[in-house]
Amino acid sequence: MLMFSPIWAVTLLLCSLASFTKRKATCLITQPLFSAVRSARQDLQFLYFHSTSPLPAGLSIDGLYRVSGNLAVIQKLRFAVNHDETLDLNDSKWEDIHVTTGALKMFFRELPEPLFTYGSFDDFVEAIKSSDYKQRLNSIKDLIKKLPKPNHDTMQVLFKHLRRVIDHGEANRMTTQSVAIVFGPTLLRPETETGNIAVHMVYQNQIVELILLEYESIFGR
Repeated sequence: MLMFSPIWAVTLLLCSLASFTKRKATCLITQPLFSAVRSARQDLQFLYFHSTSPLPAGLSIDGLYRVSGNLAVIQKLRFAVNHDETLDLNDSKWEDIHVTTGALKMFFRELPEPLFTYGSFDDFVEAIKSSDYKQRLNSIKDLIKKLPKPNHDTMQVLFKHLRRVIDHGEANRMTTQSVAIVFGPTLLRPETETGNIAVHMVYQNQIVELILLEYESIFGR
């Protein structure tokens, strides 16, 4: 079982979704989200507790999530999470916060099925197209409620963290729109790309942006 040093929410999110055995961690990146969460020994309630602890200095770093970390180091962190029985995330080799955020983005990007499930993609796109803001919000809210529980709970924790990133926008220069641009294509995508990549990207970003703006309305505090 992996043991993790107390560290800020993004790292806990990355690690809490791993599937653990008593001897070693099974592969983090290549599992469906449901399997990863179902068999995790550290659940999302543990993560939620830490994500509401005092704000870390890392949230004020310029370009958080927008700036890419060193890919070679990100791959080393990925390997360590997947294969080591113990992992000290306070080790100096992981000190670049862009490596940690890069690993988190990689986790969601390489899930076999995205956080917003393939089956719900078209429904989310249709919902965001509505010209009536209240109807648009209510439709998105209803669709989120229908997601599998692991997806819903993970989404709630992730977006809570991203809201905290945005709250430090004066320092890190990450606005709601810029966070949505980073995470839109990472969190939802069609199962088969039809050639409307640019159009889909606009909707993907708008969906994530709306959820960030209306977090409390959708998930509560």
